[in-house]
Amino acid sequence: MKKGGLLEIDTTREITGAEHDLGFWAAVKQYPTAVFWAMFFCIAVIMAGFDAQLVTSFYALPAFQQRFGNLYEGNWEISAPWQTGLGMGNPIGQVLGALACGWPLEKLGRKLTLAICCVWSICFVFVQFFSTSIGMLCAGEILGGLAYGFYVVIAPTYASEICPLALRGVLTASVNLAFVIGQFIAQGCAAGLESRLDEWAYKAPFAIQWVWPVILLAGLPFAPESPYWLVRKGRKEDAKKALEKLSSSKHRPDLDSVLVMIEQTDLLEQELEATTTYFDCFKGANLARTEISIMVYLIQVIGGNPLIGYANFFFEQAGLSSSEAFNMGVGNTALGFVGTCLSWPLMSYFGRRTIYNSGMVLMTVLLFIIGFLDFGRSHSGAIWAQATLMDIWTFTYQMTVGPICFVIISEISSTRLRARTIAITTAVQAGASIIFTVAMPYMLNSDQANWRGKAGFLFGAISLVCLVWCWFRIPESRGRTFEELDILFERKVPARKFKDYNLLAEHDETAHLSA
Repeated sequence: MKKGGLLEIDTTREITGAEHDLGFWAAVKQYPTAVFWAMFFCIAVIMAGFDAQLVTSFYALPAFQQRFGNLYEGNWEISAPWQTGLGMGNPIGQVLGALACGWPLEKLGRKLTLAICCVWSICFVFVQFFSTSIGMLCAGEILGGLAYGFYVVIAPTYASEICPLALRGVLTASVNLAFVIGQFIAQGCAAGLESRLDEWAYKAPFAIQWVWPVILLAGLPFAPESPYWLVRKGRKEDAKKALEKLSSSKHRPDLDSVLVMIEQTDLLEQELEATTTYFDCFKGANLARTEISIMVYLIQVIGGNPLIGYANFFFEQAGLSSSEAFNMGVGNTALGFVGTCLSWPLMSYFGRRTIYNSGMVLMTVLLFIIGFLDFGRSHSGAIWAQATLMDIWTFTYQMTVGPICFVIISEISSTRLRARTIAITTAVQAGASIIFTVAMPYMLNSDQANWRGKAGFLFGAISLVCLVWCWFRIPESRGRTFEELDILFERKVPARKFKDYNLLAEHDETAHLSA
């Protein structure tokens, strides 16, 4: 609350202390259904990961190459312009969808907005499945991609708003796991159908995209709405009922106290933010919060992540056979799955800032090594070393930068502006994806620049610059309630001092002096 011009913990002091003391497993016992519903909403993100990986894996699929590609030096290959066009669908859709989702999320809520998006996805998968030309397929990708912009905003927003402090990191990091699961399933489908030369080699994977929205539509009527959204709409009783659904009847916390903390956080942010528009994300203390959110998500693209999307194609261009490339691609996403799961226990022992920055150091070094190895690609050992390092890079990324990014953007943004902040970050990240979608085919294709592993130099250099930014700008949000983060940002506490800044002890000292 604000007192005498100073921001401090007051009404929620005891509740904040209880949140700090609550351990992970105790939180799971108190909020088992919150864990389930956060994971359930992440099914939507599986669709986004599946689609993005599926289309790029088709570039190395013989049946797809022969149906939509051109002959080049005796081999079928999807031309760079059409690779660009197809790859544009998902990121362009995410930009438009992310920027459009702010109003319906605040007006209709998280549940109804997600349900509408699921119906949209079902309709436009038909366009992809029945495409008779590569142009029609491009149109289906762009129109279907609009829903993906909504999905990647709704899932982390919902997860961060239904769980206690102890679960926030793991459940928001699950968004990245959902991406990886989608990529893994897409790689598995492509690898399993790689030997087929008929149209079902690429039509069957498209048909799988009907599964996810049907599952979501079946479960959404039973899901509780976000308590934070309900409080902002003045529906206090509905918010309490939602908290009852999210918590265990046997180990239920004091819901009245939890509701007070939600209300006080909203009241504090109302004092700090007169309105909740996109423009407010760039005013006052929210400017730094938006900058941090944008950068940690943007680094996913500019720091080397496009190489994961082009894993199969990259492995083929590095000299591996089609079957070897697909096997390496499946292994690549499997390692990503394991890495994301390992990020959960890491978050129990280390802060967000520590994990993110450590990952950036390792990833930068690996990218430069991949680049240098390309000078010796005439040796099969160098080619396999590059492919192996790609897998290690993926493992490191999915254990650190990948999942922690979603934790940071869900925690750093204010609750009243969270949907819009995440929408802006998603749009910027997808915009960068568009740039690299255009550039990657020209960088990697044998009839273009043919960089192969030398692409590691470009991404390594960018990653190094980003690492410097991360050191000075990423704050430690682990163990902080949303109210505490509001106060720390409003006081302009330096990023490197977030970890040790004790608001509760400060309040005790102030109370003692007043007495």
